[in-house]
Amino acid sequence: MSAVPYRYLDDIAGADAAFEAYGQTPEELFIAASDALIHIMVDNIDSIEPRRSLDIRLESDTFEMLLFRLLDEIVYYKDAERLLLRVQKAEIRERGDFFLLSACARGEEIDLRKHHMIVDVKAITMHRYTAAETRNGWKATVVVDV
Repeated sequence: MSAVPYRYLDDIAGADAAFEAYGQTPEELFIAASDALIHIMVDNIDSIEPRRSLDIRLESDTFEMLLFRLLDEIVYYKDAERLLLRVQKAEIRERGDFFLLSACARGEEIDLRKHHMIVDVKAITMHRYTAAETRNGWKATVVVDV
């Protein structure tokens, strides 16, 4: 595994962007995938200051769709409130037949003088989407519509 817990994939979808994210735990995977998503849009994710804090609580009947919902939520806040958010902490629990996510995301409103925007992610897609435990930890493959 590289020092950065994600890598971009050039050969998955020609008109879209794709990445693989990694983590030793499910929570590390969620944080890495959310950073990879933001990094598709913003050249320097370290330019995003933690001026606003949001508690994100989501549930899903599968682990895979829980991550999908988190990434979709990040795109939603970018579109609805012009917020660039980075997940700082995440906790995933199973309750019966559901997976529950409690996450803290921090960020700020898009400022084009400060944030060099590369592309606009419109949506997370199901094309080749996976998120699961592997023998080396946790891994997700995500294709986004840009």
